[in-house]
Amino acid sequence: MKQLRIMLEQINFTTKSILNKTNHFKPEIGIILGTGLGGLVKEINAEFVIPYEDIPNFAVSTVEGHSGKLIFGELGGKKVVAMQGRFHFYEGYTMLQIAFPVRVMKALGVHSLCVSNASGGMNPSFEIGEIMIINDHINLFPTNPLIGRNIPELGPRFPDMSEVYDKKMIASAIQIANKNGIKVSQGCYAGLTGPCFETPAEYRYLSRIGADAVGMSTVPEVIVAKHSGMKVFGISIITDLGAEGKIVEITHEEVQYVASLAEPKMSLIMKEVIQTM
Repeated sequence: MKQLRIMLEQINFTTKSILNKTNHFKPEIGIILGTGLGGLVKEINAEFVIPYEDIPNFAVSTVEGHSGKLIFGELGGKKVVAMQGRFHFYEGYTMLQIAFPVRVMKALGVHSLCVSNASGGMNPSFEIGEIMIINDHINLFPTNPLIGRNIPELGPRFPDMSEVYDKKMIASAIQIANKNGIKVSQGCYAGLTGPCFETPAEYRYLSRIGADAVGMSTVPEVIVAKHSGMKVFGISIITDLGAEGKIVEITHEEVQYVASLAEPKMSLIMKEVIQTM
């Protein structure tokens, strides 16, 4: 019970600190931007920018391509808070640390979460730079951010996961993409720990269990968002291919580069989806 009280105290303290720094700005929509996808912040009419190191109880992103700032402002006519860079399990952070910003977003008033990531694509129809709308996920992390004693104030003991990603937002994103001539597909995202990129055998395994794309993030934040009652929308940019016969050597720099090329299309879809909320 002591650990639970500490977590609630940390959430409340961090929330109050942010409210004081932002003149009590109340966001409706939360955004988490993945590797090489921080460009969406240029579309935000920013009112407040807070580096993670200035936020009590926040971890600090250690990965290139993750700027490490919390942006408050307006996007698509909605008040938003955007994480320009996220935290990963492979950085040595706990699941509670990774999901902590989502808890704070909820406490600030966020009702919907939009997430993005760079991922490897196992679906043989995928191409490098393609945008995949996430319609489901597989949690292959060795743990879950909800393990431990449940805090009823934060959500139910056994949250339903039959519809993790909001169908209305998915339909809206597809309509927006079609209107703007952007090729998109839908698929299931598998979350692994990293930091290694997958072996050919791992790609085959992931494909056979139903995953279309794989990455090292997103799932923990989404689980906590659903636990807290948020609606969720997710986008993956396919930065490399894991389909049989298409696997090539990949580096983090190449992932960042491909993500940056596709980022304007993702930003357009994300912005207009938010506008329709």
